[in-house]
Amino acid sequence: LNRHLSPLPPPTAKVGKTSLIMSLVSEEFPSVVPYRAEEITIPADVTPERVPTHIVDYSGTLSLRLFPQDPNANVICIVYSVNNKTSIEKVSDRCVQYFHNWVPLILVGNKSDLVEHSSMDTILPIMNRHSEIETCVECSAKNLKNISELFYYAQKAVLHPTGPLYCPERKDMKPLCVKALTRIFKVSDLDNDGILNDHELNFFQRTCFNAPLESQALEDVKNVVRKNMSDGVCDNGLTLKGFLFLHTLFIQRGRHETTWTVLRRFGYDDDLELNQDYLFPPLKLPADSTTELNHNAYLFLQSVFDKHDKDRDCALSPEETRDLFDVFPYMPWGPDVYNTVCTNDQGWITYQGYLSQWTLTTYLDVQRCLEYLGYLGYSIIAEQESQASGITVTRAKKIDLQKKQTQRSVFRCNVFGDVGSGKSGFLQAFLGRNLMVSRNKEHRSYYAISTTYVYGQEKYLLLHEVFPDFDYLSDGDLACDIVGLVYDVGNPYSFEYCAKVFKQYFMDSKIPCMMIAAKSDQPEVKQVYGCSPLEFCRKHKMPPPQSFTCNTAAAPSRDIFTKLTTVAMYPHVSQADLKSSTFWLRASVGASVCAMLGFAMYRLLLKSR
Repeated sequence: LNRHLSPLPPPTAKVGKTSLIMSLVSEEFPSVVPYRAEEITIPADVTPERVPTHIVDYSGTLSLRLFPQDPNANVICIVYSVNNKTSIEKVSDRCVQYFHNWVPLILVGNKSDLVEHSSMDTILPIMNRHSEIETCVECSAKNLKNISELFYYAQKAVLHPTGPLYCPERKDMKPLCVKALTRIFKVSDLDNDGILNDHELNFFQRTCFNAPLESQALEDVKNVVRKNMSDGVCDNGLTLKGFLFLHTLFIQRGRHETTWTVLRRFGYDDDLELNQDYLFPPLKLPADSTTELNHNAYLFLQSVFDKHDKDRDCALSPEETRDLFDVFPYMPWGPDVYNTVCTNDQGWITYQGYLSQWTLTTYLDVQRCLEYLGYLGYSIIAEQESQASGITVTRAKKIDLQKKQTQRSVFRCNVFGDVGSGKSGFLQAFLGRNLMVSRNKEHRSYYAISTTYVYGQEKYLLLHEVFPDFDYLSDGDLACDIVGLVYDVGNPYSFEYCAKVFKQYFMDSKIPCMMIAAKSDQPEVKQVYGCSPLEFCRKHKMPPPQSFTCNTAAAPSRDIFTKLTTVAMYPHVSQADLKSSTFWLRASVGASVCAMLGFAMYRLLLKSR
């Protein structure tokens, strides 16, 4: 812990508070007891829970009304004398009620060497009325009985408190605890069949406690559950009900540390909320760099998809999507996702679309991606230090330009164009949709992302439709790997907007630009501008305007997207190469071959599944 544990013996006079502290420190009963013990700190290496413990002694003659509420106190030890009926009554009538809802309380019955009976019959009703009382321990400062146990229980009350986990009145776990353990069960259920089989239980045990369970121990655990609930074990695996029952049993038997160990391993804090350090591990992101998922993260996300694709159709139905995100506190993907990535004929997110959306989130908001991976339990299931190990931070773009090669896999194309120029159709065409394919216009997306192939390499191209008011362009509107300038060949005033955007923002930049002559299925009209689009491109050393239409019977051609990705990958390529048909042929042939191989591998994967 970052803080010391601070047991505070509060005011009950002449019950042996100071003697308890002195006996603990010196390991012998003091011959002379001071009025009040000095504040001491017990080092972490000599305590059972391996945390430093700071002990503060308060005078028993101090009025409760004047007793300071120490903000650093983590636990309060209320000491009474087992041979003094008045001090026991004070525990109930004054001390416990006064310290109600402060911090966990430990009742300490001292001077047990002076009596032959126990005070537990009197104390238990008090404990039942006050849930903040963690436990009661009887001890003797004189003969050192249970002295070390007292401070062990004090540490345990802070590190493994009962309060957040269990309601004594209902004799059941609290809703937040049930919610947290349910998420842990779902994350640990690697095949999503609703039970933890022996392999999953062993993985869970090894993850939380660094040791597998022996076969007999596994059977013993399941037998305990079987005897107490009929539906706790199914197909020789532990169900969610059985899993929750086991933790209820641990808590009822005083083994809170078992449940807390599991909770903290899966990222929960003392309030049963996911820890911010768990959800947002540190990740350095230098300027001019981008963020991408690495191979390990993609493998993990593939396993998550496979786990929830129940019908094995390589797409997520709405029910399967909700099931996947059931371990999240909210639905992370809005309805606009269906206009952002590839879907099947039923409008469900395909396997490729699923990975594309994760790639988009990583690129645009890596902190959000870290959070999402945390909810899915990436660091636990993938056995990595944190979610940050699944992220690749690319090198600065200026280094790519110097070396004339890039290591990036995701390229951003910002798409500019006047109102009605065809930008939205251009983005949807990248997802394989022509004008005839219906799309939900109420949930429009300004992004589209999918894979392309350049020279046999699979890359992600991210299209971002920029709002057409170019007087208010942000840094995000301008930061990209390539610019697509879209104009309507049938509108004589459409090209002028593209020319203005280029001259104002990109003419002197190192970002390559490409003119896109949209709606090329319509008759081309002369643009009302000082020169034609072709002349403009020649003058500014750009590739000639690329004809494009999404008004087709089949899926629109993807050639233009291959070209955009190629130029984004090789921004240093000379103007002569960009005009060369051989250059584009090599790129497109590589794309076709790799796409065919990709489709074959996809079918093989489907068959194997």
